[in-house]
Amino acid sequence: MRFLVVLTDLKGWKSITNNSLKDADATVNDLVGFMGSCESGLYISIRRYINKLDIPVISQTKTMVQTDDKFLITTTAVTLALRPFHATNFQLTGLDLLDMHSAAGQYCLFLLTIPMLTQRLPAVLVSALKHKSILSPCLQTLLILRDNILKEISKIDHLKIEQHSSKVIPAVGWALSNIICLFTGSENDFLDPGGLNQSLDYAFYVHVVIILAESLLSWLDNSGWPEKENQFPQVNAETSAEPVGKVSYENETTRTLKMSYVDLLSPVCQQWHLSKLLSISKTAAYVHTDDAQNPKYLRKLELLDIAYFYSYILRIFSILNPTHGPLPVLNMLSFTPGYLVTLWEALESLLFPRKGDICADHDFSTSKILGNKKVRGDKKQKQLNKGGGNKWTNILHKISGKSQAGVDYTDSVDGQPTSQVDEDLQDVWAVEPLTCGPQKISKDISCLLHLFCASYSHLLLVLDDIEFYEKQVPFMLEQQRRIASVLNNLVYNGLAHSTVQQNKPLMDSAIRCLHLMYERDCRHQFCPPVLWLSPARKSRPPIAVAARTHEIVLSNTKLDDALTVPSVGSVITITPHVYPFEERVQMFREFINMDKVSRKMAGEVTGPGSRAVEIVIRRGHIVEDGFRQLNTLGSRLKSSIHVSFVSECGVPEAGLDYGGLSKEFLTDISKAAFSPEYGLFSQTLTSDRFLIPNPTARYLENGIQMIEFLGRVVGKALYEGILLDYSFSHVFVQKLLGRYSFLDELSTLDPELYRNLMYVKHYDGDIKDLSLDFTLTEESFGKHYVIELKPGGKNVCVTNENKMQYVHAMADYKLNRQILPYSNAFYRGLTDLISPSWLKLFNASEFNQVIKGFEPKERCMLVKFVTSCSRAPLLGFKHLQPSFTIHKVACDASLLATIGGQDVERLPSASTCYNTLKLPTYKRASTLRAKLLYAISSNTGFELS
Repeated sequence: MRFLVVLTDLKGWKSITNNSLKDADATVNDLVGFMGSCESGLYISIRRYINKLDIPVISQTKTMVQTDDKFLITTTAVTLALRPFHATNFQLTGLDLLDMHSAAGQYCLFLLTIPMLTQRLPAVLVSALKHKSILSPCLQTLLILRDNILKEISKIDHLKIEQHSSKVIPAVGWALSNIICLFTGSENDFLDPGGLNQSLDYAFYVHVVIILAESLLSWLDNSGWPEKENQFPQVNAETSAEPVGKVSYENETTRTLKMSYVDLLSPVCQQWHLSKLLSISKTAAYVHTDDAQNPKYLRKLELLDIAYFYSYILRIFSILNPTHGPLPVLNMLSFTPGYLVTLWEALESLLFPRKGDICADHDFSTSKILGNKKVRGDKKQKQLNKGGGNKWTNILHKISGKSQAGVDYTDSVDGQPTSQVDEDLQDVWAVEPLTCGPQKISKDISCLLHLFCASYSHLLLVLDDIEFYEKQVPFMLEQQRRIASVLNNLVYNGLAHSTVQQNKPLMDSAIRCLHLMYERDCRHQFCPPVLWLSPARKSRPPIAVAARTHEIVLSNTKLDDALTVPSVGSVITITPHVYPFEERVQMFREFINMDKVSRKMAGEVTGPGSRAVEIVIRRGHIVEDGFRQLNTLGSRLKSSIHVSFVSECGVPEAGLDYGGLSKEFLTDISKAAFSPEYGLFSQTLTSDRFLIPNPTARYLENGIQMIEFLGRVVGKALYEGILLDYSFSHVFVQKLLGRYSFLDELSTLDPELYRNLMYVKHYDGDIKDLSLDFTLTEESFGKHYVIELKPGGKNVCVTNENKMQYVHAMADYKLNRQILPYSNAFYRGLTDLISPSWLKLFNASEFNQVIKGFEPKERCMLVKFVTSCSRAPLLGFKHLQPSFTIHKVACDASLLATIGGQDVERLPSASTCYNTLKLPTYKRASTLRAKLLYAISSNTGFELS
């Protein structure tokens, strides 16, 4: 090899004279040309040699120069590889460059695909590979001959020259990582914000990475690599800010190789990398090329090119990063100033080419033309301000007796019926390019949407309400509504047209982002209700059809996938909010009715009283007796329960249970067990005083088992349509719905702690002045316990650099880690009777509504007196079985009472089994009212009879 180096350098020809210079020059050029051709086999031989070099544990620096034999051989091999690019008078121009068998083609094919090329070579030699005279021709060749190059690269994986690494990362993947390493510099350059190779064309670099990354992703897809293995942070699989997914059973060698490979791509996760590309894209300079015959490669580096670049890199990290998934890329994309805003502006120009397609006014109201309709008049403005006069919201408020300040309940607006106004407003929120979901949008829009949704959903995890609603960063609220509308239309139409799997990365990220925005809107409304209903207004299937379709989808899908993978499921489970709340309640009852039918067909229910569970309950020990007799039943609790009560005096009470006593038992046991005095549940520090598991419950006898039992009690009440008298904390319900809670939801649990954390987050001075560390102190039964938020947290001071970690670690503990054992226990009990997919029909507030119905006090007492349940049926009394009945009981007053002008003394009574109020024939309305109020407020059993 040393002799060949000398032969290809005219300076080494000692016998050369001026007369023979021309001949010698031609001879050298011929020799170099042959070396660079495929016939010589030079690059295959060099590849074999370099591929066998050890990869040092610690990267060499430029100051470390080796002088041993291996170093000299390696230097010679690299010199021979580069000689065709530097030979005297040897030019790679014109058609020679486009020859697949030229030096540039062979170099790309056999050297740039060597696994960890830049790590195998001494750093001083890597610098030679980065030179413009080497990389520029290679990048040009890869661009112009992309199809031929990729075809030949794919063949390398099957050659005997490869080691086991190609089974994990194909040759095209190594080409990708090597080009990134050569273009961005060594690890020591990462501290330099100008770490990109200044002498090369950035557009060439970006376009080549796009080509190779797309090819790598195609290989991974064809090889069956599951992208869900390293999912993004979820809102429905729910972990902390770490990616989650199924456990990978790969061996340690494969895992180590994947980690090493992802490390090679780490330069693209640096903020300076994205910032530099963005600054170049804003200039007017166009890419130059030596090949004037190919003007199509004379193009500017566009924002769209950068979007493709990072969309593909994001997916590669999602699949191949075994520890953090796409988190490094997402952190960089989400927190690069202005990038998300730039992406959204590009999307707006493509999705909304005409201004006014969607209302952009800050208060849901506008005097502009919305679509083809113009809004006029103060009344219609009011309707818009409250979300377009959502009729279901108005009806529910009327039923509950609540007033809603500022809501106009008039039947018409400017002469138009309210329903017509609703339809007009829903038309406003339709996004025409997304009417078929991802199916008919262009590849460019799909790429921009994927990158935006993935990045923004990550940012939403850390945006607090002050930033979102008050400071309105990074978007104004009117922009947030547009974003929500785009996501809502995209996801619903994709599900409705069954096109989710056609662009799974896009749909997964869009679903995730949509859920985060919808849940934030549920806590603090920033979107009109009609926005969420809009996509399904014309195409929403009937309730029964939707319910059965959902069950078919679920039965054909693995349960784990349906619950953890965002895009697996039906419209009902992924976008239930497109159905009005009343319809979702009907769906819920439809699911339960279908389950009862299937149980009957399976022989579990064969007739009245069949397989009923007989229990005896002492009035003074209702929780203990219920737990002892029912807790081990599991899903058998779906069967009928026949309850016999024993009074506090130890006497069996009169009455047979045909449903009324079991309803009374469920309401009474929940009243006793959920009482804060019992110790299993406590109340939140908010004014709502919602219920949440008490952290000290684990110290009680059978505390966790009791909470699991209460889950079954609530499940039984939901299954039978019995309303209970309690509301749970939104944070707790989020766990039951399979959703992770983030920082802002702390305000619904502990407002004071939330304010303190916001103070820390936005503290302008040196946070060390507050003397905080990564611990918190809990009190239990008079003792104080120090909890570390991270390993060794008591020795880690909170600084300006790590204060965000502290804020989110504290919120994570309070919202997720502390409550997890109790929510898991309650969830196990609840899902013994209620399918998890049924629960996903509702958000946290709606779940509480399904449990407890609507309120006014005395009416609740009357309803409980007659039906054993203090709440009106959720869908109205027409759905109460048996029907609510008032039975007149003939009861004459005694002669003495009649002479004295007295009325009937007998109190009203009820048959709760038949939902019947037994009303004596009182003479005076005042007597009727007094006796009825006394009866319903006495809270007794059958003594009134």
